[in-house]
Amino acid sequence: MSDFPQEGTADPAFADVAEAFRRNFASGAEVGAGVCVYHRGRPVVDVWGGFADEARTDPWRADTLAILASPTKALVAGAALLLVDRGLLDLDTPVAAYWPEFASNGKAGITLRMVLGHRSGVVCLDHAPITEEHLRAHHPIAEALAAARPEWEPDTAHGYHATTFGHLVSELVRRRTGRTVGVFFAEEIAAPLGLDCHIGLKDPGAAHLATMLESKAEELMAGADPGDGMAMLVALGDPASLTHRAVLGSMSLDLLPDPVVENPSYDGLASARSLARFHASFIGEIDGFRLTTPRTTEQIRTVHSTGTCRTTLLPSTWGLGVMLPDGPMFPAASGLGGAFGLGGANGNFAFADPDHDLAFAYVQNAGTQVIGRIDDRARRLVEAAYRSIGVR
Repeated sequence: MSDFPQEGTADPAFADVAEAFRRNFASGAEVGAGVCVYHRGRPVVDVWGGFADEARTDPWRADTLAILASPTKALVAGAALLLVDRGLLDLDTPVAAYWPEFASNGKAGITLRMVLGHRSGVVCLDHAPITEEHLRAHHPIAEALAAARPEWEPDTAHGYHATTFGHLVSELVRRRTGRTVGVFFAEEIAAPLGLDCHIGLKDPGAAHLATMLESKAEELMAGADPGDGMAMLVALGDPASLTHRAVLGSMSLDLLPDPVVENPSYDGLASARSLARFHASFIGEIDGFRLTTPRTTEQIRTVHSTGTCRTTLLPSTWGLGVMLPDGPMFPAASGLGGAFGLGGANGNFAFADPDHDLAFAYVQNAGTQVIGRIDDRARRLVEAAYRSIGVR
């Protein structure tokens, strides 16, 4: 285990997490990674290792930023729920009350609660696929969302808002604050918490960025043979399917994202240390700052959608903007019975567990070899965290 650099600390009670982290590297499954665990409002694990680059010459650091993929949506949901607690947004007021253009094409009754619960039906932008120019300008995506039609009667089913989620929330945030969600997050959440989490990085030259390596999942979503016959992977290869239209068909982007540009559905950046701290702020005060009130946190972890997802064709359960147990991406069997969070198609994973006052974040750059379920490296770390508090 001495062929990769590793640094950081772990409380003796959480040594099992650090050991699982070392074993992930020893198995050859990692290039670079970090894991951080908060328990009862303080960090008890903060370790990192490996390399930030494919050539394995640039050691991973405590402040190394990795592309989050879907866990970006947790940052976005946190921004929306902070505005709910401040009285600037309401979960059950129609989105069109804040954004009148959104009411067209059968969307007048859609609420923020439906968006956060992945129940709005507004999952496709294949009529105006997102480009980097659209991301920079913001307004073309808002206009495309306003013109979109729900893919099912709103609030009658659920489907992962893979591409549209961050942009729907960002426009609502902009309508209420004059700021996009990335700017709002930076000023109102990242600054008071001291986070190295970003939805659009103002000064990439001052940051240590990990190079994200292409994963098997990304290769599959780019059209490679799915091989194992999973319905989602087959559907991703069918341009007529809702799965393809909501994911691949709704974007026309370069493989390597520009870190400066806000893509609030996928391309957030964070260190493990800051991502865990962010999740800890959902369930308690961190240096005097709590992201959501206890009442709102209970709303977050209340089941809003469950069953087969119309987009991924997999079983899933959603609270407000975050996954809940049980499902292959967020399995109760790993100890997550009272937790909420998100896993990414690239293997990253983060959660908060109010019942055990536990928050966790794992970020890496090797990608993943699985799709549609929790990555094995993350699962081993999650299970070790729960064993450390005597749950498993």
